[in-house]
Amino acid sequence: MGWVDDGNSCKPKGSLFSDRVGGFTQIYYEDGTWNVRMMYRIGKATVVAKEMRKYDINVLGIGECRWAGFGRIRLQTGETLLYSGRDDNAQLSGGAMLLSRKAASCLISWSLVNDRITMARFNSRYIRTNIVQVYAPINDTEKEAKDVFYEQVQKVLDKIPKHDIVILMGDWNAKVRDQQGGEEGVVGHHGLHGERSENGERIVELCASNNMAIATIVFPHKDIHNHTWVSPDAPTKH
Repeated sequence: MGWVDDGNSCKPKGSLFSDRVGGFTQIYYEDGTWNVRMMYRIGKATVVAKEMRKYDINVLGIGECRWAGFGRIRLQTGETLLYSGRDDNAQLSGGAMLLSRKAASCLISWSLVNDRITMARFNSRYIRTNIVQVYAPINDTEKEAKDVFYEQVQKVLDKIPKHDIVILMGDWNAKVRDQQGGEEGVVGHHGLHGERSENGERIVELCASNNMAIATIVFPHKDIHNHTWVSPDAPTKH
């Protein structure tokens, strides 16, 4: 795994993510993640950037962008794109992060691990923030391939300084559902009904072993906001 610093990584220009209130670190920024299915068509990156600005998002994790190779570019609209795809020029999978101008000015370092994992570290006023964007294998993928993916994610987490904030986000291709016994502090009570998938079990185990919580189901939301994927047959929603 190669760690890549941009030319000004040791001197970030701003502080994006946190402030100090009453002795506590308060987080106030907007991030999000979106499986765009493909982004290699002309103009698609501009469309994604427009949606990002519409919702006032600072860091947008992108899954399945299907760009080959890896690198960093600046869009004509001012956003910075960090992308990591396959090294055989195949337009499959691929991950990316789209940064607002403010977020890009706070970027300390970034790592394009592979076509499924991208990481960036940002300067904050009192603490550093690491965002890891993933595109996980689907639930039916062979066990060995999924084992490799989760081992790679764990290696990335192990390299992050212990006092940094960590945000792990992306398309996990998983159904977590509601909290089960012994999962307090990791899984909330506001997941969708139904059975947990094998990928769901994996992400819960990953979070439990790294003292992390699955934020999307900690607080109640309308079902329309809990669904992150709708199949072509419409009734099937995850």
